[in-house]
Amino acid sequence: MSGELAGLGALEAVERYLVARRAAKPSPHTVAAYRRDLRGVLGCVARARGCGLDEVGLAELDAGVLRGAFAEFAGERAASSVVRAWSTWNGFFGFWVSERVVAGNPMSAVPRPRVRPSGPKPLMGEDTPERLLEALARGARRARDPWPERDLAVLALALLTGMRSAEMLALRVESVGGRAGERRIRVVGKGGGERVLPIEAPLEALLEAYLVSRRGRFGVEVRGADPLLVDNRGQGLRRGGLQYLVRQCYRHAGVHDRVARGTLVHALRHTFATRLAEDGASVSEIMHLLGHASVASSQAYIEVTARAQREAAGSNRTYGVVRRLVGERGDG
Repeated sequence: MSGELAGLGALEAVERYLVARRAAKPSPHTVAAYRRDLRGVLGCVARARGCGLDEVGLAELDAGVLRGAFAEFAGERAASSVVRAWSTWNGFFGFWVSERVVAGNPMSAVPRPRVRPSGPKPLMGEDTPERLLEALARGARRARDPWPERDLAVLALALLTGMRSAEMLALRVESVGGRAGERRIRVVGKGGGERVLPIEAPLEALLEAYLVSRRGRFGVEVRGADPLLVDNRGQGLRRGGLQYLVRQCYRHAGVHDRVARGTLVHALRHTFATRLAEDGASVSEIMHLLGHASVASSQAYIEVTARAQREAAGSNRTYGVVRRLVGERGDG
């Protein structure tokens, strides 16, 4: 260990590591998960030593200490949570090794649980996306301050773009651009990487109807830099608010029993990808639209043309019900 940081406390090392991670532009949710995993295991070390978190030194965290800490940490947690924590600690020590503060990474000697890869968990039931959207279009869900235009726009946006929760929440009004009929959404994904998703006229119409209702609801003009999705107070929608909104929409449509446990918004993303695959989109098209870097670690990422991406997204049959709903609104 270098002389300058020889006495570095583990808790301080955690915070310094999280500061260094900012260069990769992780979401606040990701940073919170890192901190929770690092402090959680560190708490096990402190309890075993009979001291406080701030009394544990970085130099004390050898393989034996960490094996004992992870054994306690894993006691009441799912294997997937332990694997995530293991990966976080592996990255933590990898950073300090690269900084030449510690000589080696002890995580290679700490057992890592095996977790069977989980497959996609789309909404169950062939008609579930249509049933969900039609229920929202027919009437507002029960709420203290119902906002049907916003609810329908949020669910349609998720089903027709496959965006992650964090990506949807980071959208600005100006993220939607392009000429009428050729609109696209610029999305900032994991690690700050950007991708452009094409959207079709029916989704354009729902987003415009939502923005019109928003102007009327709050009496202010919507600016380009404003969050695209807002809560009932006009503030940018946050993760908990989005999850609550989606959960209540499921209940309103009577499809809450068709959602795999723990998925909520992610079930909409999986539905998007599953339907594209079923309708003939290529793997490279699907991976681009989802914002994945590669099909597999051993296979190079193949970028497809903007026209192919638009055709792949437009072929999503969920657009059929949205086109009909927009037509019904126009006829009314």
